Amino acid sequence: MSNKNKKVCVAMSGGVDSSVVAALMKDQGYDVFGVTMCFSIVHPESKKPSCCGVEGIADAKRVAQILDIPHYVLDFAGDIQEYIIDNFVSEYINGRTPNPCVRCNQFLKFGTLYEKVRSLGADYLATGHYARIESCPEGHTYLMKKAVDIKKDQSYFLYSIPKETLPHLLFPLGGMTKDEVRGLAEKYQLNTANKPESQDICFVPDTGYKKFIKDRVGEGVFIPGDFIDHEGKVVGQHQGIMNYTIGQRDKLGIALGVPVYVYKIDKENNIVYVGPREYLFSQGLIAKDFNALKIIKEKMEVRARIRYNAPEIKGNLVCLENKEIQINFTEPQMSVTPGQSVVLYDGDVVLGGGIIKERI
Repeated sequence: MSNKNKKVCVAMSGGVDSSVVAALMKDQGYDVFGVTMCFSIVHPESKKPSCCGVEGIADAKRVAQILDIPHYVLDFAGDIQEYIIDNFVSEYINGRTPNPCVRCNQFLKFGTLYEKVRSLGADYLATGHYARIESCPEGHTYLMKKAVDIKKDQSYFLYSIPKETLPHLLFPLGGMTKDEVRGLAEKYQLNTANKPESQDICFVPDTGYKKFIKDRVGEGVFIPGDFIDHEGKVVGQHQGIMNYTIGQRDKLGIALGVPVYVYKIDKENNIVYVGPREYLFSQGLIAKDFNALKIIKEKMEVRARIRYNAPEIKGNLVCLENKEIQINFTEPQMSVTPGQSVVLYDGDVVLGGGIIKERI
């Protein structure tokens, strides 16, 4: 089937991955146009470039000129504030460790942006994510799968996107390695061919998330409180619960003669609990806001990933009420962190995922 009459919008961040996607889509005969989300976040004190800032927009626009495709910049300043930044700050204030990339995919890229480009007549939204979408041979449904290059796989960040969008998404890089992508960028003579990857949260400057939060809500939220050890003894003073995350050992500011780790954060009583390494282990977890990308049973064996780049672990899934799930691990797991995501897999297939609410 010819792609000539199919319109594809490419989400162009100004990086090499989305640039190559735009080139591939044009090569494959699609009617292509590019869009870049502008977050309008400027940090004069920061030296790192932002993927959706001035530099990213300029690079994306130059790629569009090279490929001779239309390119548009969409203002997402209000959206990122409402859906991402406000939540990011709130989660840290409440003693949780958020993953803003998951929410960005859910609410911005495959939420508001997807709806906008579909309303403009695009048949597909294509992005530079390393994951795969495949149709099921037995029916008119679609599955999300891990990327072929597991080192680059981004399915962990994509579990939360609405299932109904899958038939209209294209992830052309899901079967490639990064080296192959850079090779294509050179072949197409794109200005982004040697551009380094962005590694950090795009809206947080290189001065760090703590200063970012402080600049928005003031010093008042950094309320000192007690460090309490596993035996119930006060062993020091912390400088505000948003300074700490589960599993943290460094920069606690307490010396007990033995290594201790943050294993629990109690927002209500402003307490950070510390203890030996064994206190980090959990038998399972409860997650909220579960999004199923594939039909699942109420009880089933799964493989789960409790943080990005963590190995998959075996567990038993129990579906609860109100979009909550419980995972019981076959072996105790370390540093289950409220606010992070748990993503479930069946081989290469993404079953779905949710936000970790508590460990059990």
